[in-house]
Amino acid sequence: MTTSGSATDATTGSGGLPAPGSEEWLALVAEPVVDPDREIVDPHHHLWPAGGSLPYGIDELTADTGAGHRITQTVFVECHAGYRDDGPEHLRPVGETEFVAGAADELVRRHPGASTIDGIVGHADLTHEGLDEILDAHDAASGGRFVGIRDSLARALDPEAHMIPGGYAEGKAQDPAFRTGVRRLGERGLTYDSWLYHHQIRDFADLARAVPGTTMVLDHFGTPIGVGRFAGRHDEIFETWRDDIAEVAACENTVAKIGGLAMPDNGFGFHEAASPPTSDEFVAVQRRWYEHAIEVFGPSRCMFESNFPVDRFSISSTVMWNGLKRIAAAYDDAEQDEMFSGTARRVYGLATPSSPA
Repeated sequence: MTTSGSATDATTGSGGLPAPGSEEWLALVAEPVVDPDREIVDPHHHLWPAGGSLPYGIDELTADTGAGHRITQTVFVECHAGYRDDGPEHLRPVGETEFVAGAADELVRRHPGASTIDGIVGHADLTHEGLDEILDAHDAASGGRFVGIRDSLARALDPEAHMIPGGYAEGKAQDPAFRTGVRRLGERGLTYDSWLYHHQIRDFADLARAVPGTTMVLDHFGTPIGVGRFAGRHDEIFETWRDDIAEVAACENTVAKIGGLAMPDNGFGFHEAASPPTSDEFVAVQRRWYEHAIEVFGPSRCMFESNFPVDRFSISSTVMWNGLKRIAAAYDDAEQDEMFSGTARRVYGLATPSSPA
């Protein structure tokens, strides 16, 4: 896959129409920016080096963060990018932190005034006996940006149906060594992020109860799946998900990233349409998931996320943030500020920029 200012091909789809996910396809829907002065801290995006299957670097990132909404800071979350090719196996993920720290410095030099990458959530094997060595190495490589670890739980039941199938170990959340590692993150003032699927949410809640001193970040609503055996079952899944999410929210050490539902694996089909959704269309099918999460966690434990460039297969940055602002409009200004910036800054310990982007 190649790119020209986007994370996806600028190729032609069937019938001569732009290919879903391409820059030309995303441009088919243009909207004025909603609430343009609202500050945003995006707590979840990825970067990949050029030449890979999904290239998304600082030029693509700044094009998205600078597309009209007032995004001042971002947090990078691990995605197996830029690992070291040699050296001790357990330290190879530190190469990703080195790659992102370098990209963050380059972004400031090349794009002055743009949104800055101020947090890095790296990867570590939390069962490894040398965990402290790994965490120290991430910290040293990060330029002061290292805030936590994501060692995910996602294990797909129908991996062949997924665009990005999770293949982590079965029963990982119950592993005593893993729980010791998650507990160690809290002792060091670091967060634990997890990507998992909706049928694993109760495992996450059980883990949260076992490590009350660690801030646990649930990514992407717990990823309600809409492909494979779960295709066409959103209503049914929502009923179970609603209770499971409430169980997670009952654990005071948990916070929720609310976003990521435009991933193709969620099964809403945006990426298969002749044109991308408008913000109203996006809200119409996803509002209930957001409103329930906000109800049970409260705004001070919720943070809107982009999950770009993965969600970019389905929707542009401008339209996506418009949709999130339309959902947030039901809440007062202080609550909106929490969900768009305050919670992310507090959870990840980000300093407020000295001047607005």
